[in-house]
Amino acid sequence: MRGPCFFICILRISGVGIPSKFMEALSEEVAVLLLADIQPSALLWGWSRIVRGPRSLRSVPCLRFAKVLGSGFEGGFSLRPSGTRQGLFALFSNLRSADEFIEHSELAANYQQSSREYCVIRLKAWSCRGSWDGNRLSVAAPPPTSGPIAALTRASIHMGRAAAFWRYAPDAQKSLEQAAGCQLAVGLGEAPFLRQATFSLWDSVASMDAYARTGSHQEAIVAAAKNRYFSESMFVRFVPLSIRGTWKERQYG
Repeated sequence: MRGPCFFICILRISGVGIPSKFMEALSEEVAVLLLADIQPSALLWGWSRIVRGPRSLRSVPCLRFAKVLGSGFEGGFSLRPSGTRQGLFALFSNLRSADEFIEHSELAANYQQSSREYCVIRLKAWSCRGSWDGNRLSVAAPPPTSGPIAALTRASIHMGRAAAFWRYAPDAQKSLEQAAGCQLAVGLGEAPFLRQATFSLWDSVASMDAYARTGSHQEAIVAAAKNRYFSESMFVRFVPLSIRGTWKERQYG
C-alpha cells in the first residue's frame, strides 16, 4: 500500500495542487536529535546518561521512542569511542511536546549546562525504510522541493559479520566527511561495534544522493545487502525544522 508521500510526489510531478486531505494524512510526529560534547567537570554525569539510557526519559510527556547514544572519537565514526561526545534521539507525538522538552525539560537544561558544545535539531520524516528496535517513524512531511535535508541511518550488525562490515567503514566514513554539500555528519551508536548510526545534514536531496550512490558508500551498501550484515536497519530522510547550537566548532542557527 502506498503512503501519503507517494501521492504527494505524483501530484507535484504532475503540476497539480496538493489536496488538503493528503496533508491531513501526514503524522504530527517530530524527532529531536540532541548532540552534546560534555565538559570535563561533568563527565560523570555524562557517562551516567549512557548507562541509564532511555530509562531517564520515561516520564517525558508524549515521548514515543528514545535512544541515548555514544559517539566515535571526535564525534566521528571510529571504533575508538569518544569520552565526551554523545547524542540523544527522541521521537515525540507532536511539535508542541518536542518544543516543551527542548525548552523546559530538566534533562535538556542539564545537557546544555554540562556541555562545552550543544546542538539540538528538530526534524520531520518524509520517508522511512526499516525499523529501530521494532519502531518505525511515521511520514510527517511531504518530500521537500528545495533546501536542506537530513538523513539518519542505523543498523544492528550480526555478531559474526561485524568484522567484515567494518572493513568497509573507514573509506565510506572518510568520504562522508569530505562530501560536497554535507553540512554536518556525526557517528553515533547504542553499543560499540554492533549497534551503529550515522546522522548527516545536507544542502539538498541531490547532494545526499550524489554521495549515497557513488564511491565507497555505494560499495558498502552493496556489500551489506549481498552479505546480510544487518539483523535490523532503518534509513530515514528528514526535513529539518530547525538546528540551533554548536557542533565541532561550527555555529548553527
